Amino acid sequence: MNWNLLKRKQAKAESTSGAYAELDQLIRLRFETQDFSLRPTQPVSSVLSGRYGSKLRGRGMDFVEIRRYLPGDDTRTMDWKVTARTRQPHVRVCAEEKDRAVLMVVDQRQNMFFGTKRQMKSVTAAECGAVGVWRALASGDRAGAIIFNDSEIAAVKPQRSEANAMTILGHIVRMNHALKVDTDEQPNPNALNNALRRAAQIATHDVLIVIASDMAGVDADSERLVAQMAAHNDVLTIMTHDHSRIDAFSHSLNVSDGTQQTEVNFTDKTTRDHLKSDFDQEQHKLEKHLRRLAAPMLMISNGEDTVTQLRRLFGVPLR
Repeated sequence: MNWNLLKRKQAKAESTSGAYAELDQLIRLRFETQDFSLRPTQPVSSVLSGRYGSKLRGRGMDFVEIRRYLPGDDTRTMDWKVTARTRQPHVRVCAEEKDRAVLMVVDQRQNMFFGTKRQMKSVTAAECGAVGVWRALASGDRAGAIIFNDSEIAAVKPQRSEANAMTILGHIVRMNHALKVDTDEQPNPNALNNALRRAAQIATHDVLIVIASDMAGVDADSERLVAQMAAHNDVLTIMTHDHSRIDAFSHSLNVSDGTQQTEVNFTDKTTRDHLKSDFDQEQHKLEKHLRRLAAPMLMISNGEDTVTQLRRLFGVPLR
C-alpha cells in the first residue's frame, strides 16, 4: 500500500471537509433518515403541525378541497354540482395521492458557497436535497429536482426509481464541486427566479415542492412564482443560513460576494446589530409572505448537523 498517497488523500479530504458535499455522504443520508417523512402527518411538536400542516395534502381518503379542473385531472373526480353552479369544471381533491411527486429545488449559486462554522450553506442545501429525494422514494412517491447555480439549471422530472435519485445526486455534487472562491462566474440576479419558473413548469398540481436555498435575491417576481405554485401544490421552504447572521463574530472577517472582497469588523457592536437586524427583516418578510400561502418555512443552519435539525423541526425523536 502506498502510505504517502493515502496520507495525501486523507489530508485533501480533511482540508475540504465541510466545503463540498460528497456523493457517498449524500447516499448515506438514505439510511440515516429512515424514521421520518416529508408527509404532512406530523407530531404535535413538529413545525408543520397545526395551521400549516392542514394545508399540506397527505395520504388517505379524506376530502381536502374542490378546485378548478386542470388538464390531466381524472374526469371521474369531477364535481358536477359545483361545475353546473359555477359553469366552470371543478374536481374534488381527496387526501389520497396514489402517484404523488416531490420536487426538490436545490440552490448551488455562488452566494451559497459561504460558511463560518462546520460547513458551507451549499453543502447544507445539498444534504437537504438528498434527504428529500430519499424520503420521497421511501414513502412510495416520485422524486424529481431542480438543481441550479448562477449559469445553469438541471431539471430532473419526478420518477420513482433509484436511478433517477442517483441522477439528481449526481447533478447536486457536480454543481456543488464547481463552486470555488476564485471563480470567474458572475452572480446572476435572475437565477433564483429562473429556477422557480422551471419548477412551476414541472409542478402543475398536487406536487410537494421543497426549496432548499438561502433565498438571496427574493423579489416581487419570486413571491409571484411561489404563489403561483402554492395555488395547486404544497410548497415548503428550507431556508439555509449561516449562524453569523444571527450570532455575529467578535473579530474581523474577510467576506466576498463572488466579485469583490472586503473586511467586515465584527468587533463593532453597531455592525453586528445591523447585520442581525437586516437578517431578521429579510426572514420576517419572507415568512409573512409564505404564511399567507400556508407554506411553511424551516430555518436550517450550516453550523449544525442537517439531519439533527430536520428531526427536531419535523418532531422526530433524536437518535
